[in-house]
Amino acid sequence: MHLRCRARAGCRARVERRARDRRRPHAVKPFRSRLRKGVLAAAAFGGVLGGSARYVLGLAFPTPRGTFPLTTFAINVSGAFLLALLLVYVLEIWPPTRYVRPFAAVGFLGAFTTFSTWMVDTDHLLGHGHYAVAALNVFGSLFAGLAATALGLAIGRMVLARRVRLAARHSRARRYGWWVR
Repeated sequence: MHLRCRARAGCRARVERRARDRRRPHAVKPFRSRLRKGVLAAAAFGGVLGGSARYVLGLAFPTPRGTFPLTTFAINVSGAFLLALLLVYVLEIWPPTRYVRPFAAVGFLGAFTTFSTWMVDTDHLLGHGHYAVAALNVFGSLFAGLAATALGLAIGRMVLARRVRLAARHSRARRYGWWVR
């Protein structure tokens, strides 16, 4: 087959595929067309701020060699708590927005609580022969992070339940009068 004919056949197939995709409204768009530049910029800006905050806290509260990395531990546990609380607010309480979750959850808290710093601290502890402290760092961070996540979800949902109760009270009072509580 001649090269020009192959190109035409490929072109014809492409045209047929596009026509078939137009007939199917549920066809999935490619990832590049779904990616919004504003969302990417929000996540990147949040990442710059979160990484900078982590760096500043690391400089303000340095960890001596061979000791438990308390700064990294506190950052990761507080980040797990804040992420859980934030996601309850973003998904269940606040009205829908496009930029809060990429900025705060993915960007800021994603850069603030990095897996790599946790593992580098553990590697340094193992390299210097502090095996018990390294095990405490790994398992303590895992369990404390899970507990902080559960606490953040619980507090967020308690706030949500309270808001629902108060909204129900106020709507009933408005409907029937001040005497109905």
